[in-house]
Amino acid sequence: MILTVTLNAALDVTYQVPRVDWDGVNRVAAVHRRAGGKGVNVARVLAALGQDVLVTGLAGGPTGQAIEADLQEAGLPHAFVGIAADSRTTLVVADSGQAVAGDERGPGAGAGAGVGRGSGGQTALFNEPGPEVTAVEFGRMVGRFTDLLATAEAVVISGSLPRGVPLDAYATLAAVAAEHGVPAIVDADGEPLRHAPGGRPSIVKPNAEELARAVPEGGPEEGAQALRGRGAESVVVSMGADGLLAVTPDGIFRARMPYKVEGNPTGAGDSLVAGLALGLVERSPWPERLIRAAALGAAAVAAPVAGDFDRDVYADIHPRIVIA
Repeated sequence: MILTVTLNAALDVTYQVPRVDWDGVNRVAAVHRRAGGKGVNVARVLAALGQDVLVTGLAGGPTGQAIEADLQEAGLPHAFVGIAADSRTTLVVADSGQAVAGDERGPGAGAGAGVGRGSGGQTALFNEPGPEVTAVEFGRMVGRFTDLLATAEAVVISGSLPRGVPLDAYATLAAVAAEHGVPAIVDADGEPLRHAPGGRPSIVKPNAEELARAVPEGGPEEGAQALRGRGAESVVVSMGADGLLAVTPDGIFRARMPYKVEGNPTGAGDSLVAGLALGLVERSPWPERLIRAAALGAAAVAAPVAGDFDRDVYADIHPRIVIA
């Protein structure tokens, strides 16, 4: 079983409007509501690949109930820790046929970017900050996480942090996983990313912009080496159409894409992380796991919704990816 952790789970809501009038009144043509957050998206991809998954994190209030109900309907097992405050909602207002909600990190985030921009269309993403979490509630989360590690083969810890959760929370969880012999992947930004290597995770997965913010000096390879020096075993940097850079104990690898996939990049980074998690479980060689991860990320761009991927694109691009 692969365990995914989403501390700032969300109900992703998309308003699709035939033609958005950004200065006037709009009539919504369709509304989509779906449980979201990066760990939830990772779990969806893994489940589609036939893997046993379990989603955990923090959820509270009516929005939290809606999140759990959607996961139940989707057949995704979950074990959230309840909190007093209401979970957050993300809202996308989009021209019909454009992006849907699903990634809290916003446009320009490379492979794993937020809302996309389709041909002639515009989108706007509104992210609530998330609930206020107490120290007692986070302590319960750490306890639940520790218990769930007993049956986990790997764990993915990803996304933003709600208010009140310590900035080193991902380092704490990764360290607990390491103590129990479970490899962990951390996908985060900002201070959580800077702290994450201290928990000695198996993989830290920033995109190029996140890495540059965490380690301003040098290029991607130097930044990845710096995170390894702080405690991460391996660092995989997603660079959109430029592929992947992996700095590992076995060497430095680059996955080069044969062509650019057009579409919505929302959730591409989550699909990529799902591929890395599967590689950890299977203990596959780095070139093999990078090819699958890069292919899943590209295939997610061709899918309209975060947590999905286009199987035809995956099958076409997978054998063409080159490892250098």
